[in-house]
Amino acid sequence: MSAIARYGTLPLILFLLANSSAAQESAPRAAINGKWDISVWAAVATGEENTNSFNEARIWTAGFFLGKLMHREVLGGWRRGTIEYGSNLIPLFLTSKSQKVHGGGFEPIVLRWYSSHSLGRATPYLELAGGAVFTNSNLPPGNTSSLNFTARAGGGIHVFTRKRQSLDLGCGWMHASNANLGVRNPEFNGIRLSLAYHWFK
Repeated sequence: MSAIARYGTLPLILFLLANSSAAQESAPRAAINGKWDISVWAAVATGEENTNSFNEARIWTAGFFLGKLMHREVLGGWRRGTIEYGSNLIPLFLTSKSQKVHGGGFEPIVLRWYSSHSLGRATPYLELAGGAVFTNSNLPPGNTSSLNFTARAGGGIHVFTRKRQSLDLGCGWMHASNANLGVRNPEFNGIRLSLAYHWFK
């Protein structure tokens, strides 16, 4: 089984697992509704740039997230949940495998949907995000660009360690390219795994 098949289905499995219990109000979700979400996180993504080798390039990132959860739930039935809007500051951006480049960036758009159904202390979520990164040299090397734009999609699960604190395990797809700012525009496409800790204020 390919790496994409192994890791790309993890958010779906986590979501279905958390929703396998009877539909009920999530005590953790109720505790965070309408709160500010402050977190620190780290992630690694592995994928391809110029070849079809999924192990060609690796990207390491870490940063800070600030978000705001809505008070009102949306949708109904098994889709019932709460929307969060936030942003990521990314002071650490490192690449390995194909080259060694460092830089930083930001994601001004991070949209999350938290399920209103939980399994004990676990609450699943889905996520979409987009932003940009700046590096000390062209990424990948050659006639490309030191400015690249990123897009992500995926999901994960919050495991609440305290009433308003949680450990966040995430998995999803990550894309990076320079939108033709360089002569060449190779794309990074890969699977991203993340770990975060949240404080809801």
